[in-house]
Amino acid sequence: MGLLEGRIVLVNGGTQGIGAAVARAAAREGAVVAVTGRRPELGEALVAELASSSPDGWEGPSSGAKAMFVRADLADAEQAKAAVAQLIAAHGRIDCLVNSAGLTSRGSLLDTTPELFDAHIAVNLKGPFFAMQAAVADMVARKAPGTIVNIISNCAHGGPPFLAPYSAAKAGLAGLTRNAAHAHRWDRIRINGLNIGWTATEGEDATQRTFHGAGDDWRDEAARGLPMGRLGQPDEIADFVVLLLSDRSGVVTGSVIDWDQNVLGGLD
Repeated sequence: MGLLEGRIVLVNGGTQGIGAAVARAAAREGAVVAVTGRRPELGEALVAELASSSPDGWEGPSSGAKAMFVRADLADAEQAKAAVAQLIAAHGRIDCLVNSAGLTSRGSLLDTTPELFDAHIAVNLKGPFFAMQAAVADMVARKAPGTIVNIISNCAHGGPPFLAPYSAAKAGLAGLTRNAAHAHRWDRIRINGLNIGWTATEGEDATQRTFHGAGDDWRDEAARGLPMGRLGQPDEIADFVVLLLSDRSGVVTGSVIDWDQNVLGGLD
């Protein structure tokens, strides 16, 4: 459909999981896509895939490649800003930003150390904050519209006891999403977020095995306890993100949408 044709898109945490799915969906819709991550082998492989999947005959807005990898640790605010700057240097601007990087290591109120708390804030809140700062600064300087989508979590509403620092950081990101959207609505910069539920990703597989002793059948076991009989899928979230990035989502801004099969406040 070409929903993002000609757009310059940066996906933070885009080398696997939801971020990689978003990058693939954006490329299919005609965007020039950059992905950030800490593992060059994953990033370069995805970039090669994205370049080959771009629509035939599509010409980018500059001499740069249709896809690029930027090595960055989003826990470092300076690297988060530098990733945006590197994309702008390559293509002259940034049109869309997706903050998908996330840390989900476990910790309760009673056993979370200051170091673990700081790590969650760095990846789940501070990195997105300064990536948004850099992206919005470019959009405002050019007096150009833009769109941002933050991948948050339904844990922003509270979350389980073993995700205390994660829930705190994601709640902060939800608040930041609304604040920034309000601040820049007159700049025609739309900023929205998704509170995603339980999703089948590579990262979630590692988390279940590392922290919960899960076996190879954990997805099937989890699915039996969910209303729709399955976990959410990254490509489904990616399609939703592309819609929010595109003009097809209209004037919507400042919305933090619960992308989940459980209903907040619903009681049996």
